[in-house]
Amino acid sequence: MLDKRIIPLAMGGLGIGTTEFTIMGLLPDIAGSMNISIPEAGHFISAYALGVVIGAPVLVAYSMKQPPKKVLLALMVLFTVFNALSAFASDYSFMMISRFLAGLPHGAFFGVGTVVASMLGGKGKEALYISLMFTGLTIANLAMVPFVTYIGHTFGWRWYFVIVSIIGLLTLLSLIIWLPKMESKSAGSVKNELQFLRNIRFWLVFFIAAIGFGGLFTWFSYITPLMTIFSGFDPENMAYIMILAGAGMVIGNLLGGMLSDKMGASKAAILLLFMMLLALAGVFLFAENKIIAIILTFICGGLSLSTSSPINMMMMKSAPGSEMMGAAFMQAAFNIANSAGAYFGGIPLEYGLSYNYPSLVGVGMTFIGLIICLLYFVQFDRKSLNLITSKR
Repeated sequence: MLDKRIIPLAMGGLGIGTTEFTIMGLLPDIAGSMNISIPEAGHFISAYALGVVIGAPVLVAYSMKQPPKKVLLALMVLFTVFNALSAFASDYSFMMISRFLAGLPHGAFFGVGTVVASMLGGKGKEALYISLMFTGLTIANLAMVPFVTYIGHTFGWRWYFVIVSIIGLLTLLSLIIWLPKMESKSAGSVKNELQFLRNIRFWLVFFIAAIGFGGLFTWFSYITPLMTIFSGFDPENMAYIMILAGAGMVIGNLLGGMLSDKMGASKAAILLLFMMLLALAGVFLFAENKIIAIILTFICGGLSLSTSSPINMMMMKSAPGSEMMGAAFMQAAFNIANSAGAYFGGIPLEYGLSYNYPSLVGVGMTFIGLIICLLYFVQFDRKSLNLITSKR
């Protein structure tokens, strides 16, 4: 039987996933409404991601001694208000500001939520409860993103933000009803919480996520014009295409966790980053073929979440005793990836190149992430394996 106490955290993940990923499918609608180019509309993705990068460590540092329930309620209020504000955006500047503000509570919610979920699960069920929290994110990609994309195409993109705001209100209600009161787990100072930042091991993991994971966002940020303009699908088919990508994310998330448990986090990350590089190269070379484009959409969707489990496991080893702050910084890293992918992926489009070229940029970013991951393995995990072998 599902523990009701975890529902508020999963609902928060549902809202966050819906607001973060739906905009990719509605970029042409928003761009047309505001009389700007699609690459310029891609800046709204970057603005949200920048808000996550800044808000994650700052808000966690400010609130880490407060009761978690109080913190999560405050963060969800900010999330709901600023997403509602985006529904009223009338021009480029207004939307840039509202998307930046809406991103501020994102990383902090997951940072605090990760610790709360582990406390709710108790010894032996910490990972299970954390994964239950992130089911909201996977459901968002499988169901809510294509549904809201369809609503946005049919009735206007502003309904996207209205729906997200409603999810925020429901999350607030569920937090009040089901999340129990608990004491803050942090008793140290911000300075002590940030000691892990002196560890080169953490920074290697950070840049694996920030650069390597960004390769996927060069593809995902411009998936709608890629599939409709370059591959030749009708815009009405985008909802189904997003469902396919979401199904890949659900399967990829499970696959990444299984591989991480079976072969070790860094080895799994190396394998998945290499597969990501090949998939993005495939998009660049073959996406003009509709059948291949559909297959690659599923594969790239799966790879987009498959790396999150091993990378987060690597982070946990790199920030012992500061898991909440470490989780917040990893959210910042993933959203640097989001921002960088959208920005650098848009550069070839600014020069008039076709919509398969962002994926070529993604190949380069993923390759850099792969090199850093190999460096991490050689520097840390290979030494551990050699030590185990020598003891035997």
